[in-house]
Amino acid sequence: MATKAHLEGNKRYLEKLDHYTIRFPGGAKEKIMQHAKESGKSLNAYIIGLIEADMGKLSEE
Repeated sequence: MATKAHLEGNKRYLEKLDHYTIRFPGGAKEKIMQHAKESGKSLNAYIIGLIEADMGKLSEE
């Protein structure tokens, strides 16, 4: 069970993050999650990596 200090620390950490909801077509989430897992990444890390790679390409053009 988490202590009060632990919960407060988690709250402070989450407040520093930006949040965005992504909607996938039906069934796509599972396919993307499986591909991310096969790549050794979480779904979040996989999506962030794709965005960062795309932004790098855009800044190079």
